[in-house]
Amino acid sequence: MPCGRRSGYPPDGHPIPLRRNSGGHDIRRLQPRFRPLRWFPLSRIPTPKHPAELTKMSPSFLLENASPAELVGGNAMGAEPSSASSSVDGPVLALLEREWLQTNGLGDFASSTLLLTPTRRYHGLVVARPEGSEKRHVFLSRFEEEIRLEGRVFPLSIASYRSHAPEGVVFAPRGDRFLVRFELAPHPRWTFEIEGGVLVREIVMAPGAPATLLRYTWEGDGEVELALRPLLPTREADSLTFRNDAANMDPVGEVGRHAISFQPYGALPPLTITFDRDFEFDAAPAWFERIDLAAERSRGYPDTEDHLSPGRLRVRFSDSCVVAAGLGGEFEASTDAFEREVQERTRRFEALQTETRRRRRADEGQIRARTRLAFAAEDFFVERGGRLGIDAGFPWFGEWGRDTFLSLPGLTLALGDTERCARVLDESLAFLSNGLLPNIFAIRPEDSHYGSADASLWFARAVELYERESGDRDRVRESWLPALLEIAESYWDGTELGLRADEDGLLLAGGPDLNPTWMDAVTPEGPVTPRHGCAVELNGLWYALLHHLEELLTAGGDRAKKRLWRERRLRLKASFLERFWLEDEGRLADRWSDGELDRSIRPNMVIAAALGRSPLTRARRASVVACAKRELLTPRGLRTLSPRDPGYRGRFEGGPMERDAAYHQGTVWPFLFGFFVEATLRGVGTTRPVRDELRASWCAIVEDLDAGGLGHISEVFDGDAPHRGGGTIAQAWNTAELLRADTLLRRRRP
Repeated sequence: MPCGRRSGYPPDGHPIPLRRNSGGHDIRRLQPRFRPLRWFPLSRIPTPKHPAELTKMSPSFLLENASPAELVGGNAMGAEPSSASSSVDGPVLALLEREWLQTNGLGDFASSTLLLTPTRRYHGLVVARPEGSEKRHVFLSRFEEEIRLEGRVFPLSIASYRSHAPEGVVFAPRGDRFLVRFELAPHPRWTFEIEGGVLVREIVMAPGAPATLLRYTWEGDGEVELALRPLLPTREADSLTFRNDAANMDPVGEVGRHAISFQPYGALPPLTITFDRDFEFDAAPAWFERIDLAAERSRGYPDTEDHLSPGRLRVRFSDSCVVAAGLGGEFEASTDAFEREVQERTRRFEALQTETRRRRRADEGQIRARTRLAFAAEDFFVERGGRLGIDAGFPWFGEWGRDTFLSLPGLTLALGDTERCARVLDESLAFLSNGLLPNIFAIRPEDSHYGSADASLWFARAVELYERESGDRDRVRESWLPALLEIAESYWDGTELGLRADEDGLLLAGGPDLNPTWMDAVTPEGPVTPRHGCAVELNGLWYALLHHLEELLTAGGDRAKKRLWRERRLRLKASFLERFWLEDEGRLADRWSDGELDRSIRPNMVIAAALGRSPLTRARRASVVACAKRELLTPRGLRTLSPRDPGYRGRFEGGPMERDAAYHQGTVWPFLFGFFVEATLRGVGTTRPVRDELRASWCAIVEDLDAGGLGHISEVFDGDAPHRGGGTIAQAWNTAELLRADTLLRRRRP
């Protein structure tokens, strides 16, 4: 398991597993939400081990003895999209439980809590993939910041450190005492009030570069001195680092007039920090030890680490100062560079809002929520090796094939961007092998991991939806028909992952120890949710592919192939209904395997009922929807298992084993709501009462835009009320399917 190892970089231990197996757990599918911490009186907590200057700058306070800033959470349907918090009167935990995210289009990111206090191993201002690496690394966690004004020192930052008492935590320094406002407008922006003046900190990530820009603006009398101490984990994002003798504490090369570089370990590229003016560097190497990572503690992982800091960077200004931190060489650190990115983000947000308002009649809350989802969609697009793809989620997922093609229609077609959809489809063709597309994309096909039975089927569905939106059947036939035929022929004849059509045309996949559907959690005892055999949603997608092939071949005049696939489709239709349809319950079974039917009530039947080309009649679609509404629908999406099932787990919490045991056994997934909307409109109808009820559910889900990851929807939620959020703070298919659901609700018919 790729968790924190007590050694310095470079790590030489376990790689991230590409799929779960009996030997461990995939960290990219683990829950990072954490429980409230326990707080001790100050007298019971020994002094934490961290540099002495921290306690000199500001006394160490416990939460109960402090007056920290308070987050005032807005409702996504009614709050201004740029504002998330204000005031200085409430608990600091509210700010630590909310996070922000910036991305650069390369799969790199900057992310932290609203206090810039790391609580995850993934938090950092520069989290990037070094050239030639498939793994993200945390190069710069944060800056320890202070302002010197008229001989007095005022901290801006706040960090948490573990004491030697069990669960004791100390905050130091206490820059939150001066924090009066946080905004996401549409980039993170903090406002501090210091001695009658106002200092503003802003952060944007540079597009197309592994670099983050920070701007500090002073509105007050006289000149201030800003002192920044960079904290450099310099490690893989899935690991932890600790004090070691291998780290290089000195700057590398010559210190330039406006730039300085640090390279703690020769195996990784240097981090360069650039200012827009002259600065001074005070060498004062130190290890900041026992940094507390509360989110990791609740995940059952090591929860402290140490960060190297080589010294202090000092700069003076009376108006504003721009700092750039990134990998490699010197970056442009200027007000112009910062303003260009801010203006571009503002322009894009306003354009999306204008387009949303032009296309629909809705209250302002719905317009803002859709605009925020559309704005967030950009975070998931990633260009590597000249190919455009989609990252599954932040902070720990990469480019997953299933997630890519399931998300693609919502992230592109729902926003009217058919060309971007086509580009992703085109540039994935080089990875098609034996009918399979990767479960995890690497830069090259030979380094990719092929472990998903349905990535190719979701690719086929994305092609179908592209044709529906663009009306360009000629392009579909010229560009993607050969790939669709390869997928269908490989699946029919048999390929890897146990994929083959049985004598009745149904698609078989997996095995007792191989679960290649999306419900893929595995513990040492084996798959948590065994779904080998004929899975209902795979066979729904399989039917849709065969039906689409038949239509494309008919249009192309290939009568022989058209007859072949028509005969196979009709055989599949009959067997699908015979094996899956439960007449006595008016719904679909979840799986058929070795002559046995799995009658579990799961949302996979909803996916099958939502598809435009389906073996189900309208009445049967409506019956599936009615069952899902009774058993699975919640204010945050659909449960993965009915609460009446003996295997139901209503809380997604605890360590890796506990979370994996609940991951698909009742946990709520918001992306499933998109299929629920589509199945409802196709089966129940498109009347105003039906749409109004679905819209109310949509509005409930998007309230999470102001919860965990601001501007995004959490990956999963508890099956039980009050449905706490968990998993990643930003998940591509959640954003995509909520956008697609909104688009479907605006149309006369799906």
